Amino acid sequence: MNRRLPHVALSRHPHDRHGLYRTDDTWLDERWADPTTKALVIAGTRVRLTDGKVEWVTPQEAPDGTRVLLGERDGSTWFALIADAAPAKDDTEWVSLRSALLGLVDGDGPLVLHAIGLAEWHWATKFCPRCGGELSPAQAGHVLRCGSCGKEQFPRTDPAVIMIVADGEPGSADERCLLGRGSSWPEGRFSTLAGFVEPGETMEDAVRREVFEETGVHVGDVDYFASQPWPLPASLMIGFVGRATSSDISVDESEIADARWFTRAEMREQAEAGTLVLPGGVSISRSLIETWYGGDLPGQW
Repeated sequence: MNRRLPHVALSRHPHDRHGLYRTDDTWLDERWADPTTKALVIAGTRVRLTDGKVEWVTPQEAPDGTRVLLGERDGSTWFALIADAAPAKDDTEWVSLRSALLGLVDGDGPLVLHAIGLAEWHWATKFCPRCGGELSPAQAGHVLRCGSCGKEQFPRTDPAVIMIVADGEPGSADERCLLGRGSSWPEGRFSTLAGFVEPGETMEDAVRREVFEETGVHVGDVDYFASQPWPLPASLMIGFVGRATSSDISVDESEIADARWFTRAEMREQAEAGTLVLPGGVSISRSLIETWYGGDLPGQW
């Protein structure tokens, strides 16, 4: 399998996160005052797009809120600003965090995902799970500390496996890959299978379990492909390539409404006809599919 770049849109040009400066209030204040510094304002769980692109502002243009250090890139310091006030529900300039991924400028992916992940965490984590006390931000927004018991909370990341499963002779015309259609998706929309890793489970076993639970297909060998941050709200997508040891399909009819095997020829023909709609390029799923296919495919969600 010729590996394609699996997560270019979201992980190219990573920034220096400057973890050692998160407790240096003097340095943080100096960087915030610098006119070259940029900030992404997040209000509630929404961000503002300008001409379809994620909008970065100067600190002087930012509203009151929680200042979160993202880090440094290209000689500038970047922050997220979690606003104290949320926009009105009917304010169409502000969009969901998921929609923001579609408005990324090339190379902004790591910064925006960093900001989104922390904003989602701040929004959902208000009280201490130990004593119920109120939490307040520390370490430039990367820690939430309880005002009652002092217990510190840290951002969580939930590992999820996402996989393409193939059977037949690798690279042959008869080789097929397995794709599924979610129960809420329209006809023709298919993607790779995915699921969360359970406690005490290896990622490879999670691949085998999820594929069997959703489609009834048994998987043998499982090889790592690549990973992609997906903070919606807190996932890390870990991509794999699995080899099927059985081919009969029996969908669970809960999460998966349909699952099918596709040869490369069938995939190309149906994608060109529009009867097969594949995930967009922002997702690692697209890269898994096109890597198995061996080239670009038309159409996307």
